[in-house]
Amino acid sequence: MGCLVSTPRDAGGNRKRPGSVGELAVFVPGLRIPRSVDVSQPLGDNLPKSLVERLSSMRTRIVVMAAQEAPIAIKPRRKTATQHGGSTLADLLQALEDYLPVLLGLVKHGSELTDKVEFVWTNQEDDAEETSIANAWYEVLSVLHLMAMLCFSEANLLLLPKAAIDGHQPRVLEESRRAAIDVFLKAAGYLDCAISHVLPRIPSEVRRLLPIDLAEENLRALSMQALGQGVDIQLGMAIDSPKATLAVKRRLACEMVKCWHQAQDSITQLAFSDGWGLKHQLFIKWKYVEAKAAAYYYHGMILDEGNTEKSHGMACSGSASSRGVS
Repeated sequence: MGCLVSTPRDAGGNRKRPGSVGELAVFVPGLRIPRSVDVSQPLGDNLPKSLVERLSSMRTRIVVMAAQEAPIAIKPRRKTATQHGGSTLADLLQALEDYLPVLLGLVKHGSELTDKVEFVWTNQEDDAEETSIANAWYEVLSVLHLMAMLCFSEANLLLLPKAAIDGHQPRVLEESRRAAIDVFLKAAGYLDCAISHVLPRIPSEVRRLLPIDLAEENLRALSMQALGQGVDIQLGMAIDSPKATLAVKRRLACEMVKCWHQAQDSITQLAFSDGWGLKHQLFIKWKYVEAKAAAYYYHGMILDEGNTEKSHGMACSGSASSRGVS
C-alpha cells in the first residue's frame, strides 16, 4: 500500500489495579498531580517578595484544583462534562497555562534559581510513586505532561455519546468530534514541546531520576497517540460523509497506521509490569492493529473498483488481510 512502514527501564513499578474507570472513548493514563511545597524559603532571598508570593499562590491553587479534578478526570461520566466540585478541566488547564510563564522565569537563561526548590509530584494511581526533584525544568516537564493529559480527558468527555433530544440512541455530535480533534492537536503540541525543548535541558543525572511517566519514550508514545486519535476521528467523519471518496478514507487509514506504529515502537521500549502502563501498551497495540485492518480494507475496496480479474483477486487478498490483522 506504500503506507506501512533499548534498554528497558526499571521504574515501571506496580500500580494499584484500577476499579471502575468510568466511560472511556480515549485511554488516559493515570494523572500525575503536584504536591504542596514551600517556595518562599528557598526563593525568598533571591526574588522580590511579590513574585515569590505570586508563584506560591498559583502553585497552591493548582495543587488544590488538581486534587479535586484528577479523580473525576480519570473516571468520567457523561454528567461530569459540565461543572463539578467548583472546578473544571478547563479551569485547571487555564491555571496551568497561567503558571507556566511565571515558572519559566526561574529557568530563563540558565538561572541560578533552577535547583533552589524541590518540586514534588505523584501519580494519582499510586501514592507511593512520588517523585521529588530539585530542578525547575522537572516542574516544567510535569506541568506540560499534566496539561496534555487534561486535554486527553477533555477529548474523552467530548467523545462520549450524548442523549439525543428526539429519543434516538445517544451519539457523538459532529461539533464535538471537531472540537476533540483540536484538543488532541493541542495535547500533541504540549508533548512535542516537552520532548524537544524541555527534556534536553534536564541534566542526564536528573533525567535518570524521572518517573516512567515522563520518560522520553512514553512522551513520544502519548504524542503519537494524540495524533493517531485525531486522525481516527477524521476517518470516522469521512465514513459518515457521502462525499468522502475511498481514496480519502484509505489515506486517513494509512496515516493512522503511521501514528500508531510510531506509538507502539516508543512504548514497547519501556518495561511495565502491571497496571496502567501495561494497559496503555495493550491499548496502543490494539489501535495499531485496528488501523492496519482499516488500511487493508480500504485498499482492497479501491482495488475492487477495477474491472480486471487480477484487480478483483488483489481486492480479495486485501479484504482477507484486513480480517486477518483484526
